[in-house]
Formats: sequence, structure tokens, C-alpha cells
Amino acid sequence: MSGAVLALTFKLDEQGRAAIDAELGGGVEVVSLTGLDEQARRATLGRTTVLLSRNTGTELRPGEAGMIRHVRLVQFLTAGVDFIPLRDLLPEVPVASNGGAYAAPMAEHALAMALAAAKRLFVEHAALAQGTFNQFTPNRMLAGGVCGILGFGGIGVATARLMRSLGMRIHAIRRSGASEEPVDWIGGPDRLDELLAAADVLVLSLPLTRATRGLIGTRELQLMKSDAILVNLARGEILHEQALYDHLRATPSFTACVDAWWIEPVRHGQFRMDLPFLELPNVIGSPHNSASVPGWREVALRHAAANCRRVLDGLPPRHLIGADERAAAPS
Repeated sequence: MSGAVLALTFKLDEQGRAAIDAELGGGVEVVSLTGLDEQARRATLGRTTVLLSRNTGTELRPGEAGMIRHVRLVQFLTAGVDFIPLRDLLPEVPVASNGGAYAAPMAEHALAMALAAAKRLFVEHAALAQGTFNQFTPNRMLAGGVCGILGFGGIGVATARLMRSLGMRIHAIRRSGASEEPVDWIGGPDRLDELLAAADVLVLSLPLTRATRGLIGTRELQLMKSDAILVNLARGEILHEQALYDHLRATPSFTACVDAWWIEPVRHGQFRMDLPFLELPNVIGSPHNSASVPGWREVALRHAAANCRRVLDGLPPRHLIGADERAAAPS
């Protein structure tokens, strides 16, 4: 590992540098491209072993993607990379997401949303504000129900552990159809209909790819229980927007908890809803802030740096981006 260079495409403060150094240890030169002139950037990229980036599309300059054909890994800080122009990177360059780095806070967010829906917290808060005291209107227990998790990676597993602690049974869909994590039922994508029919709570925590775009539409929503709770932590585009809106209007006992929206500032430059979801009483919304908790930036940096360290130690990286995700990325 002597002479290894970790290049950063973004500026790093003291806390961030300490987080990365804690994982890398000695023997690795860490260089930020920000602040370097053109010649120094080219020289640094020419000797880079591993590149750590938030978004190569905005942080690499024109032509620089071709200078890193020799790197052993391009590691991203985000778990979802569908908004990054991965096709700008040469196909022979391994690319990894920061899968699982934000799992713990996002799992808590999923639990909070599901509980708020089951306990009718927002509905009854609004009723109280209008002077209505619905003391004997039933709410629901999650215990004894089925939590269906579509996408059983780091976020899905962390969510399963919290839901299991409440007494929920765990049904999961994973591309491999198997997992070492204890579950009551698991299947591959071909068994999605079974998951949808069984779930009292359905958590979406899968990546956006060509295969998952529009995966949940009218037919799939109609397979679900009429009083199911749908929690989307993934990407808005996995859900068909009009189909979800129509289903919510037609099925008032069904609740959608939306953290991931169709048009968002980080990915699209703006927040926009084409349909008035937040006017519906059976919608709970949050501004894709499920991972926005104090101190977690450093946790994510350490998580990403640990994957870089694996590569520098000659081990295979985790969370490699597959061909389907790379092909689905924007140009």
C-alpha cells in the first residue's frame, strides 16, 4: 500500500479529515482536488489509487473522468447514485456506492413514519385542532403484523431489526432471494406479488434502476391490503406517481409515508409535486431527511473510507454498482 493516494473531489474540514484518517490509518496520502490548479489536478489524478467523491458529474472537470482509468475504485459518499452521470466514467473503472452508511437513522425514520400512520397521530392532531376529540376511534398495533421490505440491503436489514423488536414478522425481497439476516419469509423479485399481498407495512429501500423504475403501479397497489402503510425511503420514481395518488384517494384507509419524492432539489435542482399529495389526510411527508442527523456525515465518511481501505488492502470492495444501475444513470 506504500505510495497509495486517496483523492477527494470535494473539500474536507478537520472533522471529516479525522474521520477518514481513522479508517485509513497510515501509509495513504489523502489529497483534495479543490483548490488545486489545472496542472496539479492532472498530476494528482494521474497517481490516484482510489477516488472518493460526492458527485463526479459536478466535481470532476471536463475530460478528467478519462484520467482515472487506472484507479482501483471510485467510491461515492451517497448510498443512492442514480442521479450521478456514471456513464461518464470508463466501464472498466469499479464504482461503489456508500451502501448501508445511512441505514441506522433511515431505519428509525421508517419506524417513526409507520408508527405515526398506525397511531393516526397526524389525523387526530388535525381533528383536535378542529375541536374533535376522537378518543374511541381505534388506532392500530404494529405488533403481530407483517413488515414487508422491498430491498434488503443495509437499510432494509436495519429496518427489519427495529420492526422485529416491536413484534412484527419480517418478509423481504432481495435480488439474490436469500439473506443471513433472520426473516420469516424471503424471496427474489419474481415473488413481489406475494410480498405486497402479505404486508401490513411495506418499506421501499431498493435502488432506482431500469428494472425498478415504475415498479409499483396500479396493479401492485391493488394487491396490497386496503389498510396497508407504505413507506418510501428509496426513490420517488419507483412508485408510479399518478397511480399512488389515485389509490390514496380511492382507499382512504391506505396510508403513504413519503420521504423520497419524484422531483427533489439534490437530484433535480428543485422540489415539485405534480399532484397535491399533502392535501390528502392519508399522506405523511418528510423532505428526504431520513439520514439528516447530527454526526452522521462523519459516520458516512468513515464508512466510505473503510471500503477504500479494503481495496488498498487488496480485498474486493463492497457495494459495487452493477451494470443495470450504471446504465440507468443520467448522461
